[in-house]
Amino acid sequence: MQAIILAAGMGKRLGELTKGNTKCMIEVGNETLISRLLHQLDKQHISRIVLVVGYKAQELKDYLATLSFNTPIEFVENTVYDQTNNIYSLYLAKDYLTTEDTLLFESDLIMEDAVIEKLLNHPYPDLALVDKYESWMDGTVVTIDEENRIQRFIPNSQFKYEEIPSYYKTVNVYKFSQQFSANMYVPFMEAYCTALGKNEYYEQVLRVITMLDNSSMRALPLTGEQWYEIDDIQDLDIAESIFTDHQYDLLCSRYGGYWRYPHMLDFCYLVNPYFPNQRMRDELSASFNRLLTEYPSGQRVNSLLAAKDFGVKQDYMVVGNGAAELIKVLFEQVLGKVGVIRPTFEEYPNRLIPEQIVAYQTQSPDFKYTADDLMQYFADKKIWSLVLINPDNPTGNYIPYADCLRLAQWCQERNIIFILDESFIDFSTEHPTFFCNDILEQYSNLVVIKSISKSYGVPGLRLGILATSNAMLMTNLRRAVSIWNINSFAEFFLQILGKYERPYQQAMNDFRAERERFVEELQAIEYLRVIPSEANYLLCEVLPPHTPRELAIQLLKQHNILIKDCTSKCHAPYIRIAVRDTNDNNQIIAALRTLR
Repeated sequence: MQAIILAAGMGKRLGELTKGNTKCMIEVGNETLISRLLHQLDKQHISRIVLVVGYKAQELKDYLATLSFNTPIEFVENTVYDQTNNIYSLYLAKDYLTTEDTLLFESDLIMEDAVIEKLLNHPYPDLALVDKYESWMDGTVVTIDEENRIQRFIPNSQFKYEEIPSYYKTVNVYKFSQQFSANMYVPFMEAYCTALGKNEYYEQVLRVITMLDNSSMRALPLTGEQWYEIDDIQDLDIAESIFTDHQYDLLCSRYGGYWRYPHMLDFCYLVNPYFPNQRMRDELSASFNRLLTEYPSGQRVNSLLAAKDFGVKQDYMVVGNGAAELIKVLFEQVLGKVGVIRPTFEEYPNRLIPEQIVAYQTQSPDFKYTADDLMQYFADKKIWSLVLINPDNPTGNYIPYADCLRLAQWCQERNIIFILDESFIDFSTEHPTFFCNDILEQYSNLVVIKSISKSYGVPGLRLGILATSNAMLMTNLRRAVSIWNINSFAEFFLQILGKYERPYQQAMNDFRAERERFVEELQAIEYLRVIPSEANYLLCEVLPPHTPRELAIQLLKQHNILIKDCTSKCHAPYIRIAVRDTNDNNQIIAALRTLR
């Protein structure tokens, strides 16, 4: 068995990164793509590695001369790399193809060892590695039958989004037997190049061959093995977050966008697993084309929609592009010091300079605190406002409704702006709300904020709401936000939300039942101490011999599960685990049980 690697291309889409080097010299995690692939192949004890080079060929050869490999490396040079495509590069290596069995690679791929081993260890001689199509993939896709015969090679021009469930993406890694290459592939490739020229793709020859009744080519689907194709700087960024030793840190630094990692289970970010229901999703989908091509309404109309949905006067309501926008514009109005509770959601204190923060730190081993604790602590502190997230994040601590009213009254008497964040209140057993005209009018110092992302399960829409009867503050907030600060999809969600109140309440009941079950399962993990929570996440103390960081890294590397290391927030060994649906929760329980 030999390997052929196509490495002649210029990699123009990578811009400055390939100005002085070929694409395969791009580094991922301090190692070049070509060095990584050659070392992976070197471990497989194959007979030789053939590199087809072109752009910056001598620089590539000089670089490889500095590395050490046991496997012989031979070069084939495509001197017209800028006028041809990869079919010609492979054509130049045709004499190698016909001499022995071959593994064929493109040099812009990065993969784990298991991908190569899967291909090598499979007994079938002629295989195309494929993977279920995902949104990040680009290029040729195929369909296969129940016996993994390739039915169709589908180019971009024939791609149909409605057929995505049946599509597999070619990984651009193949195994050709010597017989297949000599009797089928090379003759067809020579004829194809003669008829259609050298500026084509070698997969087009496979497309023709698979149409024949006697074609021996089969597909070999991957089953979770990691790989990535690097065509541009975004691909490089994602590849680095998958294949480096700092994968956990790089993923956390993205602050979301995990739809790009379809096989990863995200127990870090906090959304409702039971809402929206399918009917609401279908209604949103049915209006997609209209919403995509039409402007949203202005702030006045959107505040009217939100006021209707949450039962308050329009004059008291402002809508934000997520709660984060509202926090930003609200804290631009801050006139003095702000009382915060720690550990907490850092978006609030991050909007302040350190001198403005007056922090209450609970001494309870379960991070519990009460309204009386807060009133006692801040009684002699000169603060302009007090921020309470209820339930709090990451602790899940909850202050009952009656006690929150007492806290609002206490703040009113002291002329303190009381900022109450209800983003997680609907997950609580009591689930009250301060989005109420009577309460807002009674406490003109009260500002209530809610992230729609969390309880309504739509973080991609970026929706948040804020309510206050403080007319001057509301005027300033409306001036601070853009007239078109939310998109048409978010506006439509607000428009139809009222129709789904009953499914929403049922979703919350389902969630609370699942949270109770999930807590019981987590409590049985001997190295975790679960903190009681009224939110959609659970703070857990990590007991020896494990540490939060080690646990988070192991879950990610071994099980593709992402959790939140809260050590820096809690100044103690804690993790936060989101509550997802039963199937997902069972997966993390099973994974945690393996880490003893």
